[in-house]
Amino acid sequence: MSDSVIGANSEVLMHFDLKLEDGSAADSTRVNKKPAKLVMGDGSLTPNFEACLLGLKEGDKKSFTLVPEDAFGEPLPENIHYMDRSRFSSDLNIEEGMIMAFAQPDGTEIPGIIRSVAGTSVTVDFNHPLAGQVVIFDVEILSVSQSQA
Repeated sequence: MSDSVIGANSEVLMHFDLKLEDGSAADSTRVNKKPAKLVMGDGSLTPNFEACLLGLKEGDKKSFTLVPEDAFGEPLPENIHYMDRSRFSSDLNIEEGMIMAFAQPDGTEIPGIIRSVAGTSVTVDFNHPLAGQVVIFDVEILSVSQSQA
């Protein structure tokens, strides 16, 4: 299957490095030497990320620069929430820049970034940490197979 080209239903094993415009690393599968596995169309990547991968094959290495709209979107004001300090454990030392998991009504958790702590008010940003950023996406395709789904 090594001649498989990434298509709409491909299962892809890849290494990737995600960098910001200034060259700082945002994410990388190489750090833990654990490649990412994804099934095209499963929603784990935005359609624009997936479009970058279409047509690549095993062994390919490619770099893409994505503007915010094609990557993690622009920060949305409705994703900024103001919470009362009493909603947090009293022994928790909340600091700006911390990323915390917040339970949703359905039981799932989403990360929120503490943007400010002022008196009893805590500002939490639920936008993706890379929202509003231009990202450079370096990929190395390790294997491609057709999804059995």
